[in-house]
Amino acid sequence: MARRKGEGGRVFKGRTRQLTKAIFWTLALKGPSTAYDICREVRTQKALKYTRYSVVNRRVRTLEELGYVEKVGTKNTKAGFKAPLYQLTVRAYLAIVLNQINLEHFIEVAEENAVLSALATLSSAL
Repeated sequence: MARRKGEGGRVFKGRTRQLTKAIFWTLALKGPSTAYDICREVRTQKALKYTRYSVVNRRVRTLEELGYVEKVGTKNTKAGFKAPLYQLTVRAYLAIVLNQINLEHFIEVAEENAVLSALATLSSAL
């Protein structure tokens, strides 16, 4: 799946934003799940009611390639196949937290030590 120019790997941007959030929240709340179980949970949301399994499966595999989701085992299905179990990585939990933080508010209310620590961490990553 090719990314558009300027998307920069931001996981909650673009057309797949809503589906990605639903996948993340499903895995965060339910724990390791198969793509089919994730799809069933995603379909409970009104806006994603008609989402196809193939779309969810493709997005989960893309998130795995990007390092947000990882395989942790397999589960036997009723049809006799082994389906991989997926769970969120630390990178995904960080993406969820950063998506919820208002950085301007953080800069205004954080103590000097917290701002220096955040600045040091972010500058070392660059």
